[in-house]
Amino acid sequence: MTAIPLPQYSYSSILQDAAKVTWQVQDLMNEHKSLDFSKSFLPEALAHSQGITCLNPAEQLTLNHIRGHSYLHLFGLVEEFILPLVVNHVQSLGCTHIQATQAYLGFAAEESKHIHLFRRFSAAFMAGFGHPCSGIGPAKAIADFVLQHSPLGVALVTLHIEWMTQRHFLESVHYHSGKCLDPQFCSLLKHHWQEEAQHARLDTLMVQDLAQTLDEAAIEAAIDDYIAIIQYLNQGLKAQVQLDMASLEQAIGRTLSAIAHEEIQHIQELSYQKVFLSSGMTHPNFVRSVQALSATGSARIAAIAHTFSYSHPKLFLKKTAA
Repeated sequence: MTAIPLPQYSYSSILQDAAKVTWQVQDLMNEHKSLDFSKSFLPEALAHSQGITCLNPAEQLTLNHIRGHSYLHLFGLVEEFILPLVVNHVQSLGCTHIQATQAYLGFAAEESKHIHLFRRFSAAFMAGFGHPCSGIGPAKAIADFVLQHSPLGVALVTLHIEWMTQRHFLESVHYHSGKCLDPQFCSLLKHHWQEEAQHARLDTLMVQDLAQTLDEAAIEAAIDDYIAIIQYLNQGLKAQVQLDMASLEQAIGRTLSAIAHEEIQHIQELSYQKVFLSSGMTHPNFVRSVQALSATGSARIAAIAHTFSYSHPKLFLKKTAA
């Protein structure tokens, strides 16, 4: 196993930080707080809608709103397999390490709260947007597929998602809050991030704990599982692009031409891959955790991440214009 220093997290410090975050779903989504559809929900770095030449500015904004809805829908989906992973890990711990058990129980409770928050957001979005927006699923089928893999493989996917969330908020949303983005949507992302900051540290510890009981072959098998789940999620993201385009056509009241359909599909598939796949696979903290498990496995993941991030979505525009 490669000797690479990892961050030294402690359950006591995680519990202390978690205690500082006290928001409830009702605080964020209630009758006094509404979404502002005159503003973007996601920053351009996460939506990649403004450079689509076949859409006018109003239609680009509509696509941004659809992407905002899909963004939280996808988080809701993945948290439905993260929750049972955490619950199963708590059961394996028992009361041997009471602070660890307490921290993971808090993790599970917060994941349940996030699922509730995203469902309430979806209802508010549909009421304000005025058109249906479909998301991939059902959630149980996706969770069943993911959870049939090894606990370490699923924990690596979870770690990917947790660090990805940090990157999205700190590198994109944080710098746009209160400017061009809807404050209510930014508030949801901020409060979600506050708890995911603890979850990323806890999942780092979970990965280390699970790996300690495994030999080299089992660790490589877990990395195989991680890669299989990532490829499965990639197919789901491509399906989500098709659903987004159908929602867009209904919302803007026109059928997209074949050329427009191709442009949007290419840009949005690249966008989804960069946002949900490569951003997690290349996060330095995720990379460190995988390198500590297997140098070979880390190289394999890095090669796959490169295929998801080899091109910026806007480069497609230059290619088609040439």
